[in-house]
Amino acid sequence: MTSTMRAQRFYADTKKVVVEDVPIPEPGPGEVLVKVAYCGICHSDLSLINGTFPSQLPVVTQGHETSGTIAKLGPGVTGWAEGDRVVVAAGKPCTDCVNCLRGDMSNCLRIRLMAFAYDGGWAEYTVAQAFGLTRVPDNVPLEQAAILADAVSTPFGAVVRTGQVGIGESVGVWGVGGLGTHIFDARDPELLAQIGAATGGRMLDVAFDAVGKGSTFDQALAALTVGGRFVGVGMSADAPSIGPTSFFNLTKKQVRGHLGYQNADIGTLATLVSRGRLDLTRSISEIVPLEDVAEGIAKLDRAAGNPIRILIQP
Repeated sequence: MTSTMRAQRFYADTKKVVVEDVPIPEPGPGEVLVKVAYCGICHSDLSLINGTFPSQLPVVTQGHETSGTIAKLGPGVTGWAEGDRVVVAAGKPCTDCVNCLRGDMSNCLRIRLMAFAYDGGWAEYTVAQAFGLTRVPDNVPLEQAAILADAVSTPFGAVVRTGQVGIGESVGVWGVGGLGTHIFDARDPELLAQIGAATGGRMLDVAFDAVGKGSTFDQALAALTVGGRFVGVGMSADAPSIGPTSFFNLTKKQVRGHLGYQNADIGTLATLVSRGRLDLTRSISEIVPLEDVAEGIAKLDRAAGNPIRILIQP
């Protein structure tokens, strides 16, 4: 192994994205070095570049949907071996806040997000905490495994954990794409009436806002039945309102924010893919080489070809 690698670097002061040579990182205690196979391009990556999300570091390697193979074990790592196929968790809990100390690391008070607070996977190698890895079954392609680290696991976690969707409940998704039995245009002034007609007048038990705009927040909240649950998944700089507290309280609506997933969710999804229960073959629109990462970013930003997920391959 050489001492340097190719990596994308985002410079916060100039908003420049470049690919350059940097030192290969060394895994510390409890960490592993992962040779990156694929890493997805997410809209949150665009949000850092365009300034919607504030920079946490002056220079950082982006990319937080990473699959690959273990290249080196750090001191004290057990249960893993070089060559193991893995998905890397997209965040590092601090391990010493009140929530972490009581075992609730998924709700760490000082969570550090990959590609924002530390270097991510748009590189030939990346470092990860060993306890945050998920093993990838041999029959699951690594390109599909990569998107399990956010694009698939985040909505899964939103539905199963935050939304707590039950059998028989009516669910609406803003920004869903081609999924669902009824498809409506959010710009239609009769949208709420159409949802009411589709649900027998009851409206929605759960509404997922996968867009995160003020307009979609307002629509989704308004479409809930009494006691319904709103789950915010998409993010933007908009600041919506729940409206008059009297009406909000009387209708007993619940607004829940969602971020990410639990590591166990990636394992569950990997098993579903392995057993043929979940087909992700159509979820990957294109794979571009690391040297062309700027082109991949631009394609997602322009929605060129209506991409679902574009992957980077070092």
